[in-house]
Amino acid sequence: MALLDPDRLFPMEPQARGLARALYQTVAELPIVSPHGHTDPRWYAENEAFPDPAQLFVTPDHYVFRMLFSQGVNLEDLGVPLADGTRVETDGRKIWRLFAAHYHLFRGTPSRLWLDQSFHDVFGLEKRLSPETADEFYDHIDDCLKRPEFRPRALFERFGIEAIATTESPLDDLRWHRMIRESGWSGRVVTAYRPDPVIDPEFEGFAANIEKFGEMAGTDATNWDGYLDAHRNRRAYFKDFGATSSDHGHPTARTENLPRAEAEALFQKALKGACTAEEADAFRGHMLTEMARMSLEDGLVMQIHPGSFRNHSGSVMGRFGRDKGFDIPSRTDYVRALKPLLDAVGLEPGLSIILFTLDETAHGRELAPLAGAYPSLKLGPAWWFFDSAEGMRRYREMTTETAGFYNTVGFNDDTRAFCSIPARHDVARRVDCAYLATLCATGRLAEDEAYEVAQDLSYRLVKKAYRL
Repeated sequence: MALLDPDRLFPMEPQARGLARALYQTVAELPIVSPHGHTDPRWYAENEAFPDPAQLFVTPDHYVFRMLFSQGVNLEDLGVPLADGTRVETDGRKIWRLFAAHYHLFRGTPSRLWLDQSFHDVFGLEKRLSPETADEFYDHIDDCLKRPEFRPRALFERFGIEAIATTESPLDDLRWHRMIRESGWSGRVVTAYRPDPVIDPEFEGFAANIEKFGEMAGTDATNWDGYLDAHRNRRAYFKDFGATSSDHGHPTARTENLPRAEAEALFQKALKGACTAEEADAFRGHMLTEMARMSLEDGLVMQIHPGSFRNHSGSVMGRFGRDKGFDIPSRTDYVRALKPLLDAVGLEPGLSIILFTLDETAHGRELAPLAGAYPSLKLGPAWWFFDSAEGMRRYREMTTETAGFYNTVGFNDDTRAFCSIPARHDVARRVDCAYLATLCATGRLAEDEAYEVAQDLSYRLVKKAYRL
């Protein structure tokens, strides 16, 4: 049996399957536009060989190591560095064997689909990873990684990536983006403005972050006007390095439009570390409205990624730091939460806000109706825990009837796992083609329109939405 079924994710009914296959063939080779993700710009800047298979596939990918950890595998044994940056296990082959011994845990998951396709399409491996094939896989991939054609820039071009956005804090000097630009390489790697460390009073080291923020922006960011000017300065700096979007990962979708004196007072309390949880949330909410106002000034598309209880395990956070697989979805109220921002600027021409959710129930009940009415709002794709064939299908079913296709923005792979990017986009294109074929088979969409929509969902909408 082939490792990859050529008709995977297509409908079972023969007529719809045939049309899905035909639609897919027209979009399978379209360029990849990856407008939001977490690949390391240093890869493209230095263009050095990836160290080993484990550091390419296992150690940086929270989708992988959270599953292994849930079954009792220690993060240290997977090479995940401690909070101070040291790695307990550094033997790539040992890490890989441990990964292979637990590969059965990924059966039926999107990670398994991405991994199998990466092994097959990127490295030409036809077998299934298992304890018996672990060393064969490791040696083959390791040998490939030593070749020039498997360096980051070569893979970028081989994957057909037209543009990719990384995500950086305002405290980042963007040195790797500068190196990319000065290298003369033609690959388009841009940044995105992620101001959480200087907007969230509960972010560790908030006051120190503000001091550094002001230094980098050349202003006194400890007073309200200087603080807002620092954001304008850093946003402009990020735009110089290709940024077309900002990104905001808040616990909730709460927005506020506070009087200046109240916002300033909250800011001063935040600098002193004296905010209550309610006050911190109110300040974050007000800053979303301030960021929307700045988007009207500078044209950055605004992405709001709420609803994750981040770093749920205090023990893991303390030992390993942020983003170690313990971010958990939570319920989110968008209708009331977004109203202050929308009342302030939601009908302003030129404003573009892309909304994401980890609360699937909100798609049909709240988000699609909001995006189906407000010109400034668009729906981000099924994200993170729902970046799966089932999640994408449910997303289309819950949003299309109210928001249509053209209030959505294509697909974001949102990944740190570089080799999975083509596989993730392939899954999205297959799911969308399957959905379109089903609409045609049930008399709700003409075939000629389906072919056009397939192109839009795979390529054109994302370029338009992210101004790429």
